[in-house]
Amino acid sequence: MHKQRAFIGHHGPELLDDGTTRFRIWAPDAQNVSLIVVGAQTLPMTANEDGWYSIDAPYGAGTLYRFLIDDELQVPDPASRAQAGDVHAPSLVVDTSSNYLWRNPNWLGRPWEETVLYEMHVGLYGGFAAMEKHLADLAELGVTAIELMPIAEFPGDRNWGYDGVLPYAPEAAYGSPEELKHLIDTAHGLGLMVFLDVVYNHFGPDGNYLGRYAKHFFRHDQQTPWGDGIDFRRREVRDFFIDNTLMWLLDYRFDGLRFDAVHAIPDRSFLTELAERVHASVEPGRHVHLVLENEDNRASLLTAGFTAQWNDDGHNVLHALLTDESQGYYADYHQDATTKLARFLGEGFIYQGQNNRRGEARGEPSGHLPPTSFVLFLQNHDQTGNRAFGERLVSLADADALRAATAVLLLSPMMPLLFMGEEWGARQPFLFFTSHHGELADAVREGRRNEFAEFAEFADEATRERIPDPNAVSTFENSRPDFSARQEPGHAEWYALYRELLSIRHREIVPRLQGARFLESRVLAQAAVLSRWQLGDGSRLRLELNLGTQAAPLPTALINGELLFASREATHAHDQLAPRMARLYLEKAT
Repeated sequence: MHKQRAFIGHHGPELLDDGTTRFRIWAPDAQNVSLIVVGAQTLPMTANEDGWYSIDAPYGAGTLYRFLIDDELQVPDPASRAQAGDVHAPSLVVDTSSNYLWRNPNWLGRPWEETVLYEMHVGLYGGFAAMEKHLADLAELGVTAIELMPIAEFPGDRNWGYDGVLPYAPEAAYGSPEELKHLIDTAHGLGLMVFLDVVYNHFGPDGNYLGRYAKHFFRHDQQTPWGDGIDFRRREVRDFFIDNTLMWLLDYRFDGLRFDAVHAIPDRSFLTELAERVHASVEPGRHVHLVLENEDNRASLLTAGFTAQWNDDGHNVLHALLTDESQGYYADYHQDATTKLARFLGEGFIYQGQNNRRGEARGEPSGHLPPTSFVLFLQNHDQTGNRAFGERLVSLADADALRAATAVLLLSPMMPLLFMGEEWGARQPFLFFTSHHGELADAVREGRRNEFAEFAEFADEATRERIPDPNAVSTFENSRPDFSARQEPGHAEWYALYRELLSIRHREIVPRLQGARFLESRVLAQAAVLSRWQLGDGSRLRLELNLGTQAAPLPTALINGELLFASREATHAHDQLAPRMARLYLEKAT
């Protein structure tokens, strides 16, 4: 067992050696601030420089408290380490240095090349403690890292997590800080890394009081899809989020973070400073991985301290080819899809400065980056849950074509991400759910339905009313995967496929990934491409992929190589690739 020293940031309570606690809050627009100790007393706080208020009070771990702004508004600590209930409840002083004794204190993570990510929603598993029961199965499957959707305190007890308003506090409905640490510790004992999805581009619509006492936390001249942008020009704001990153990595020992929608963070210098601070703060030899979601395809960030980016381009073109869908953003990928498929497999991003359907230039050149800079997925929370009825690919695509695409997902030198239940072909939907109330609940429900008004099948209001209400308990419950179905007919076959592919990946691909690079990718026929990558040991990986309905001709000068996997039996001549088929060969160095 091991007790570690707590990370001390600029925001939030600090337990002092004499058993007292230093409370502080940045409230530059408040005339006065007091500390309310629940069940005890109210103490005026001292106004310091630059809008800070603080007080050293004779209270320790377990203390419930609020801040009183201008003698009229009670608010939780914006850097609360835990809440005694929901986002409007009192905050709780937590002794992060002694509230948990680590069983695996020497865990240093795993190299990025070994990563196989598995995205999970804690609430659908029943909380931190209940999620632990599934970790051994994931490790046995070949997963090496679980990725938790956001867990920061959000209003209510059902939410995707992107409505968080207290980014330092683990969601009370999921369990305590100690239970979160136990989950991470258990994962480490099984050889699993743990990643966390964090949201630094906006706050949720209910429970964020910063605009009342720290108006300049936000930029009124800069809008995001969620309202005023966050003002990352301010030191206090930068420290609020950078300290949050360091808390998750140092106090909770997460192995990596996924940063949501950084295209809504226009201040690039904040992102590069964050990466620099992280790498300077973690202990030598420890593997910590920083992963971006970035619609702008800013490849240059991937040489500025960030490990990789979710490759929406790769998903979108594969989805368009698997389903023939062309509405919404799939319109950017449906047209000339085969050429775009070849570019994605040969260079990473598809949009590297080209105009999208709106005539907007998007992206930066990416072919110089290693393929390990790109996280590839066929499904994730967005791509499944943003559908009106949350259908999974197994219900949308031809099975042979989906098996071929799965081979690309798990055997290409890009880094694979699975979405919970995908590995056994789960058919339960993953829907958009919240637990708002009153007018906000009405607005969210109507806003959700209006998102689909431009789609032909939802043109009339009556059809849109069939879209599940995000606030209904049934919407949440219907999204819960049936974990018992894994061995049932129709599911066991998918599970066996994922196990086989991940076994091949760990045996043949992972040891050769360091130093891998893109080599070539060319069109063979409609929806068919040939791609090759140079691996770190000098060998080459060759993919023959045909997602179309007609056989595709193969070049006669191919080096045969060692066949690693074929997604189905060959039914055509040796110089042709059967429809809806993938083959991967390893051309070993001589």
